[in-house]
Amino acid sequence: MTIKAVVFDAYGTLYDVQSVASVTEQAFPGYGEIITQVWRIKQLEYTWLRSLMRRYEDFSDVTRESLAYTLRCLGLKYDKADFAGIMDKYLHLDLYPDALASLAAMRDKKLAILSNGSPDMLGALVKNSGLDRVLDATISIDANKIFKPSPDAYALIESTLHIPPHEVLFISSNPWDACGAKAFGLNVAWIERVTPEAMALACLESETMPPLTMFKILRTQMDEFGVAPDHRIHGLAELPALVSAQRS
Repeated sequence: MTIKAVVFDAYGTLYDVQSVASVTEQAFPGYGEIITQVWRIKQLEYTWLRSLMRRYEDFSDVTRESLAYTLRCLGLKYDKADFAGIMDKYLHLDLYPDALASLAAMRDKKLAILSNGSPDMLGALVKNSGLDRVLDATISIDANKIFKPSPDAYALIESTLHIPPHEVLFISSNPWDACGAKAFGLNVAWIERVTPEAMALACLESETMPPLTMFKILRTQMDEFGVAPDHRIHGLAELPALVSAQRS
């Protein structure tokens, strides 16, 4: 098998969604981390619910709605400036430190993003982070108006890059996304940035599981869907060697 394209999830895989804590903490001292965790969980939940209800709204709307939910449930008062400042961080998320060098080392392959993000959000984020210099395509599921892990979302890879699934390696740190891509028929590498052992150690720090640890467990541990990724890695820096080895 020869891999001709490497396609990345964006949020949580190339970009650290928890980097929004820098602005949530500034706006709401003492609440920065809990806001980011609840916000991310509801953001994902809203994508799945909207897909099931067939009431699609793009990811920018979903992100605003889930942030409003989070602040309301935590009893936090805010003005339009606070809200806009937090939302703007989604256009300037931090790249994981190994992202740019890892992609640059694989320029002999087609490199792309497949993301739930809306075209405007992704375009700004990719440009602001400098990934526009190394990516061949930035694919938004907005073209098919349904979120991952729908097969219709992953089908956009072939229709855009004109490369069949068996010649594509899909990369995600989101367990549900890795499972969805594998179920569709892509080769998949899952980035396991948080191990079960690390979660167990975090739980030992308190007689009851800290809320932030619970939220991390829900977001980072592999799901039980009867499918498994082909490869398990711990960071983007491992990818160039992995891709190089996938040659017949």
